[in-house]
Amino acid sequence: MEYMMERLGHPERRLKFIHIAGTNGKGSTAAFLQSILRKAGHEVGLFVSPYVVSFHERIQHNGEPIAPEDLLALIERIRPIVEEMKDAACGAPTEFEVVTALALLYFATVSYPDIVVWETGLGGRLDSTNIVHPLACIITNVGFDHMNILGGDLHAIAREKAGIIKNGVPVITGKMSEEALEVIESVARERKASLYREGKEYEAVRIRKGDKEILDFSGTFGIYNRCELGLVGEHQMHNAAVAVMALQVLSNYFALYVEEEHIRTGLREAKWPGRFEKLAENPDVILDGAHNVDGVKALTKTLQDYYPGQKVSLVFSALVDKNYTEMAELLAPLCKQVWVTKTDHPRAAEPEALANAFRTAGPDLPIYAITEWQEAWRRALHTVHEQDVLLVAGSLYFISDIRNEWKENRKAGDE
Repeated sequence: MEYMMERLGHPERRLKFIHIAGTNGKGSTAAFLQSILRKAGHEVGLFVSPYVVSFHERIQHNGEPIAPEDLLALIERIRPIVEEMKDAACGAPTEFEVVTALALLYFATVSYPDIVVWETGLGGRLDSTNIVHPLACIITNVGFDHMNILGGDLHAIAREKAGIIKNGVPVITGKMSEEALEVIESVARERKASLYREGKEYEAVRIRKGDKEILDFSGTFGIYNRCELGLVGEHQMHNAAVAVMALQVLSNYFALYVEEEHIRTGLREAKWPGRFEKLAENPDVILDGAHNVDGVKALTKTLQDYYPGQKVSLVFSALVDKNYTEMAELLAPLCKQVWVTKTDHPRAAEPEALANAFRTAGPDLPIYAITEWQEAWRRALHTVHEQDVLLVAGSLYFISDIRNEWKENRKAGDE
C-alpha cells in the first residue's frame, strides 16, 4: 500500500477519514454515519466490503456507487503500477489492496468528499485500509471470526483490531467484553489516544415501540432521547450509539458541523441492505447477512423480539471457514424447516456439511440439502404459506445473490 500510494502521489493525504474496525456492525455503523453526515450537508465518501447489490457499491459518494466509467478509468491508471509491482520487493498487490487504492484515488481525484467513512476489510493492524491517518477511529466490537488469520483468542483478535489506533487520534468503542476492551485501552494509552467507551463515556438504552427501534443516548457532549432508528435489532442500538458518539467527538474537537436534528433524522432514515431487511410481507421474507457466530446471536435475538414464539423457514449458506456448527445450534431451535445450499464462491461450504450441522442441532428438523442455490430458493418460496416467515441468512455473498435474484424477478414481473 505504501508503494502504491507513493506512486499515485499519496491520495490518502488529501482526505479526512472516520476509520471503522470490528467483528460485526461495521457496515451498519457506516450507514448511520453516512446518513447523519449527509443530513448535515456534508459530501460523504463511503468505502465498505463486501457488497450486497453490486461491486460498485463498495465505493460510494453521497450514497451513489462509483460510476462504471470512473472505475474503468481509475483501473487504467493503476494497472501499470500493479504490473510493475510483480517485480518489486513488496510483490504484487492483492485484489483488496487494489480496490482500496482505487477508492482512495476516486475520492481524492474524482469525487472530492468532505469526509470519508472508511471500513476495514479484515482485522485492522495489517489491513490495507490502515494506510490512512483518520480524524477518529471506531472499533464496534470484538468477536470470534477470521481466527485463522487474526488469532485464536479475543486478546489476539482485539490486538489486531486495535492496530488502527493512531497516536493522538480519538477512539470510540462499542459494546464488547472486558477482555477485548482491556487490550484496546492498553493500546490507546500507549498511543495517547482519548477513548470513549459504551457504558463509561456514553450510554445507550434501547426502547421498542411496535416495530420501531428507539434509542436513548447520553454521552460526554450531550443527551438525545427517543431517537428512532432506521435499522432493526438490539445490536443496531449499539451501532447507532457508537456513530453518534464519534460525531459528537468530531463536532466538539474538529468543529465538524452536525446538529441534533441531523442526528435524529439521519438515524431514522439510515438504510443498509441485508441487515434484517424485509423484502416482502405475507409471507414475511427477511434477509440477514449474519455470517459468523456473533452475527447469528444478534439475528436470533431480533427474531425472538419481532416474531416471538413463531418458528421460521430458513434458507442458509455459509463459507467453509466459518463456525457453521455453532451457527446451526443457535438457529435450529427457531426453525421449522431448513434449506441449506451453496453459492459459486470458492470458499462456500458444501450443503451436505451444513445439513449435518443442522441435523445434529435439530434431529427432528426437516433439512433439505440442495447444491444449486437458485433451486433451494425456489423450493423455499413455493413451500411457505402467507402467515410464515421465510428467513435467508448466512454469507453476505449468498445474501447478495438472493437479493439480486429477487429484484430481477420483481422487475421482470413489473414489465
